[in-house]
Amino acid sequence: MSYYIAPRFLDKLGVHITKNFLNLPGVRVPLILGIHGRKGEGKTFQCQLVFEKMGIEVTHISGGELESPDAGDPARLIRLRYRETAELIKVRGKMCVLMINDLDAGAGRFDEGTQYTVNTQLVNATLMNIADNPTDVQLPGSYDSTPLHRVPIIVTGNDFSTLYAPLIRDGRMEKFYWEPDRDDRVGIVGGIFEEDGLSQREVEQLVDTFPHQSIDFYSALRSRIYDEQVRDFIHQVGFERVSLRIVNSAEKPPEFKKPDFSLSHLIQAGQFIVGEQQRVETSQLVDEYNRLNRGSKNYSPAPPVAVTPNPQPSGNGFQQKQTSSPHLSLETQEQIRQILGQGHRINFEHVDERRFRTGSWQSCGTTQIDAEWDAISALEAYLGEYEGEYVRLVGIDPKARRRVVETIIQRPNGKN
Repeated sequence: MSYYIAPRFLDKLGVHITKNFLNLPGVRVPLILGIHGRKGEGKTFQCQLVFEKMGIEVTHISGGELESPDAGDPARLIRLRYRETAELIKVRGKMCVLMINDLDAGAGRFDEGTQYTVNTQLVNATLMNIADNPTDVQLPGSYDSTPLHRVPIIVTGNDFSTLYAPLIRDGRMEKFYWEPDRDDRVGIVGGIFEEDGLSQREVEQLVDTFPHQSIDFYSALRSRIYDEQVRDFIHQVGFERVSLRIVNSAEKPPEFKKPDFSLSHLIQAGQFIVGEQQRVETSQLVDEYNRLNRGSKNYSPAPPVAVTPNPQPSGNGFQQKQTSSPHLSLETQEQIRQILGQGHRINFEHVDERRFRTGSWQSCGTTQIDAEWDAISALEAYLGEYEGEYVRLVGIDPKARRRVVETIIQRPNGKN
């Protein structure tokens, strides 16, 4: 299969890696290149194609290796593999890089539910230290004064805004947002289906039929076309014997004829995959389950009540809590309506007076709410449950995965 390398991707990686192996007088070259973008757009695979084209050896670290029950292990792992890669450059006499896949998944902080551990802090600090001193990377408990060869670091991820801000600053990390345009998509998809006899025009029609799908959609589509033949093979052999026929069998492996890769068949299979994607997005079963869970914990929604304007609003613009069944002010309801109207979601947090001084807010136990009545009902219930504590409303942008609003709605009696 002939794979397509996007020219922009090849240019960015080639320039960054080459700059790190050159001695440019008076030029400070960032050690880390951060490649970020939407899921499934082939960031890692494009990197592999570039490495193969340039004859570069790669040392890999997965984002899943950046956490450990033993504090300090992930940071030591990064230092160890950096030193190993530097030794490879010396021994092999060729370009080598260190690549960390899905850095944001291992070291990022997405919301208040993501635990920020000692290892997360050490990973961020270690990468910052290596970026500042790339030829002096020591292992804990030992010191070697021999300078190391500089090793470029390539990291991939979806959302680098979740990372520690000083790590991704200019000078340490150069950022590259990868979003393939139509020409890139046509080239990549043409490489995926090159052996299947699709013409250039058919590839373009396929890409234009599913313009909002990521690159991995087309790989999954090609795999889906083989399902019919695999299904026929299973029925022919029998479900009871398929394991004996394939695994540790004396017979030769089964052979499959080339399936139907016509454009109409591909579009039909693609529409089926899109339908499954939409079912996942529209089912929202977790909201239903959590509402039932809140009911089992006496979080039953309060009945509809008549809302009257607050004649004496508090300093933060919201009505003060009154009894065990508080009535929300019109201002509160309007803010909820505005947040949801902008496509954002809502969560609620509480904290007692002692923890309020340290900013240790805790979630009230709900997931992000996207319906106005659910938000109002949950808020009334929480104001009654956390009487005598601070309660605040949090607006969350689900696409950017960041907070856009934080407003205190309830304060303990007598607090401003």
